[in-house]
This record gives sequence, C-alpha cells and structure tokens, in this order.
Amino acid sequence: MSSIKDVAALAGVSMSTVSNVLNRPERVSADSVDRVLRAIDQLGFVRNDAARQLRTGRSTLIGLAVINISNPFFTDVATGVEQAARDAGYSVLLGNSASRPEGEVGFLDLFEKQRVDGVLIVPSGDVLDKLDGLRRRGTPAVLIDRVDDRRTFSSVSTDDVVGGRLAGEHLLAIGRRRIWFIGADLGVRQMRDRLDGLREAVRAVPGATVSVEISAHLNAEDGIAYGRRIAALPAAERPDAVFAANDMVALGLLQAFTGSGIRVPHDIAIVGYDDIVFSAAAAIPLTSVRQPSQRMGSTAATLLIDQLAGDAEHRSIVYEPELVVRSSTAG
Repeated sequence: MSSIKDVAALAGVSMSTVSNVLNRPERVSADSVDRVLRAIDQLGFVRNDAARQLRTGRSTLIGLAVINISNPFFTDVATGVEQAARDAGYSVLLGNSASRPEGEVGFLDLFEKQRVDGVLIVPSGDVLDKLDGLRRRGTPAVLIDRVDDRRTFSSVSTDDVVGGRLAGEHLLAIGRRRIWFIGADLGVRQMRDRLDGLREAVRAVPGATVSVEISAHLNAEDGIAYGRRIAALPAAERPDAVFAANDMVALGLLQAFTGSGIRVPHDIAIVGYDDIVFSAAAAIPLTSVRQPSQRMGSTAATLLIDQLAGDAEHRSIVYEPELVVRSSTAG
C-alpha cells in the first residue's frame, strides 16, 4: 500500500502538505491541493484512519445502539441519525442489541474500543451507570425514545402517555369497551406510559375495561400468536379492540384475525403504535399512533454533536404523537 511519503514524492510537496490537504485543505494553495489529489488518485492511496485516531484522539464516529433494527421504526430513527451525522462530518457505527441488555453492554464496550466520539442509544435495559462510565472517560451519550429521570443525559422521546390516551379515546369514541393492551415489560417506561394513557381514557367511560398482556418480543410473530389466542376464545370473551404497543404486533394480529375469520374492525378494532411504513400498506390499513421517528434520530444526533462541540446543557426533548386513523378502526 502506498503511504503519505509516496504521495508527497509523486506530488512534489512535503509530507506536511499532504497531511494538510487531507485534514485542513483551507491551509493549502489550490495548486498544491490539485497535485496531491492527482497523486492520491494515481497511487490509489487510502488514509489510515486508525493511525489518525491515535494521533488526534478523535474518530469522527458516532456509535448508535438500537433495540431491533428489523422494526422499521428503528430503521427510520437510524436514517435520521445518519443524515444529521453525515451533514456534520461524522459516520455512524450501528449496533443491534436485539432487545438483549447484555448485547447492549457489548456494543457499548465495542464503541469504546473503536474510540467513537459519542454514543446514541435506544436502551432496553438499565445502562445509565455504564453510560456514566463512558462519559467520565470522555465519551458523551444521548438517549433516544427514553427519558433520563435523573437528568444526567440529554434525551429525545415522544409523550407516550398522550399516545396511549389518543388510542384509548379513539377506541372508546367508536364504541369499544373491552380493550386489550399488548405491550412489553412494564418496567420499561414507554410501555408503562402508553398503558397509563390508555387507562386514563378508559377511566372516564363507565363499563369500559382494560386487560394487559405482556409480549416477549413485540414482533409480528408475537402478534400472530396473540391473534390466534384471541380467535380461540368464545366470541363473548373476546376483546372488541386491541391496542398494540407497536405496529409489528398490530400487523401480526391483523394477519391472524384475517386468517381466522374475525372481521377487522367490525368484530375487533386494532390500533398500533409508531406508524411504520407498512401500516398504511396493509391489506386493512392500520390505525396507528405516529411518532416522528426520523426527526427523533436527527434531533438526537444534533444534540450529541452539539455536546462534542462543547455544549454541556442538559436537554430533554419530548415530541407530541399523532393519531392516524385508518380502516382497522374506521372501516
């Protein structure tokens, strides 16, 4: 492989000039920049970023850890992160924890080994102490889709209590009274908040009830399993509405109900959460609580980049969700 020394010799300039062209081109004359770039192209020179990181202590890398990249919500978050990072001259190192706290910790260790400048994380477990350690060693972090009650880390999230209330009020308004909530571990704040919002709406309507089911993975397979379980119940014992904590579960329910002869929304109405791209394209388009996923990602990346530039102010940005009504409740 060619080296900076080879590039300098071919271009007829000093090695420091080549270094300036690569890192601070504004300090070099246009003629020297042109000669160096032509030499780089001719030699096929590739900069050794690992060596540069050791010299400068910076990688221009941001680590992003998400719960489940197969869920389009997190894909959209990652897209927003990547766009904002790219505009600021950063690249993104992506880790998918698959909802495993140990996987999350493993990626945080990897990010530190790769000398990332900062970390963005959608945590599934309690990693605040781990993030505290990273920050003490010079690597700041911002939370996505979570709020740090201790106010030690900046965060970007959605008001999930409002989201749950929007779903509940809509289902009650169309006459539904036996509502199932299918969510994940209620120790996770956004799950608890969505349920709290739903219950808040239900308490205002006499005779309305909420039953809670806990999904292990919050994926379409879990939704199909719950749909088949509901279909196997006597008609009088079935819910007349289901509020799923994400759209993947809701789409699985829709598939199971359709295959079991349950009419959506006539027999059972369905509301999802996130409003992923597949929701509008389903055979029965899905009513969903929309989160601004790409905007959440880009905002979180901007907060982190501001911290890297010296802005130490704590910020907790909370977006308002929006109910998007489609045929799964308004057929």
